[in-house]
Amino acid sequence: MTNIADVKVGIIRFPGSNCDRDVYKALELVDAKPEYIYWNNKDLSDMDAIVIPGGFSYGDYLRAGAIAAITPIIDSLKTFAKEGNPILGICNGAQILGEVNLVPGVFIENKNVKFICDTSKLEIKTTRTPFTKLYKKNQKINLPIAHAEGRYYTDDIQKLYDNDQIVLTFADNNPNGSLENITGVCNIEGNVCAMMPHPERAVEELLQSTDGLNFFKGLI
Repeated sequence: MTNIADVKVGIIRFPGSNCDRDVYKALELVDAKPEYIYWNNKDLSDMDAIVIPGGFSYGDYLRAGAIAAITPIIDSLKTFAKEGNPILGICNGAQILGEVNLVPGVFIENKNVKFICDTSKLEIKTTRTPFTKLYKKNQKINLPIAHAEGRYYTDDIQKLYDNDQIVLTFADNNPNGSLENITGVCNIEGNVCAMMPHPERAVEELLQSTDGLNFFKGLI
């Protein structure tokens, strides 16, 4: 059995990533072994899990996540996912996972066409993912959000309900116009999760909330 301290979690860095250090710190808090991995790396075989942090990969040119989606690491990421390993995409990471079809749907421009930076009340909709298994279903938590392209959309919403793929929804209001208030989804298997809120910004009392810590505890 792998000890927690031996769990290696890769943090993928693209030009423009800016939440990588926050994720690194969050993983240290749960005694994981974080390691930065760059966009041109093609080998993830030494990793136990992957986190794609937030930021503005390649300046969000074309659309958020579009250029990152064609970098060398993506093929390895798809293989990593297919093997059943945990992958968490946060904000820009979520957009990238949508771009490469590792989760259903996409995250598009906010309905109000503005960058939103706030704290939102969220509801945990499933506990079958590695990232939410330490929460309770329908539990309310508070996490920061910071995005301009976070509005979730899919052509087949019923499939998400049928397969229990909705991970997080906005609980009180819907700041970006997301379909069905959705702000986090997973693949059918549940090992790949994309979420727009930032759990790494809510892992210590110094940050006024620890509501995000269980996403990383569950990961390991």
